[in-house]
Order: sequence, then C-alpha cells, then structure tokens
Amino acid sequence: MVDSPFDVEIRVGEVLEAEAFPETDKPKMVKLWIDLGEEGEVQSAAQLGYAHDPEELPGKQVLCATNLGSVRIAGFKSEALTVGVPDEDGHPVLVEPSREVPLGGVLF
Repeated sequence: MVDSPFDVEIRVGEVLEAEAFPETDKPKMVKLWIDLGEEGEVQSAAQLGYAHDPEELPGKQVLCATNLGSVRIAGFKSEALTVGVPDEDGHPVLVEPSREVPLGGVLF
C-alpha cells in the first residue's frame, strides 16, 4: 500500500467474478472478487443485488476501501469495502470511474 495522508484508502479495482451470497442474513448480498492491479486480488461482500445483477458485474471498474482490515461474513472473507451510494429506494448502487483508469489507482 502507498503512504496516504488519509485514514481511508480508496482504490480502483475491476470485478473479476461475482455471485449471489444467499448464506447471509442480509438480503441481496453478492460475493465479489476484485483485481486491484499490482495490489493483488481482494474479496468483498456487498449488498448490491437490488440494483445490480451479479452477472453484470464482471468487467466493471469499482471503487473500494482497501485498508480497513477484513471481516468474515457467513464464512466468506471480505477484505475490501466496495463503495456505493443509495438510489431513490435506498439500495446501494456502485460508484464507478467515468472512464477506464489503471487498476489500483488511489482516489484523491
């Protein structure tokens, strides 16, 4: 990881794989495998199924917080917090770069 003056480090990644995560007690959870370029691959569990079908996510660039530690959710190790904002119904919608950018880039 690069030195950052901020407590939270948000990086650009590309979703490699996504699948439904029905084992959790939260509805519409999705398992994500995200490529951060030179930083490697991370896993993330996100409640995105309301606004995004898992099948449409591979290939998308996303923003994720990568230095918050990890947590196990129903046996799945979530290592990054995928960033989203609520839609008009309050469901998370992914935040994406407006054009393709290098993987692993840090938001500033």
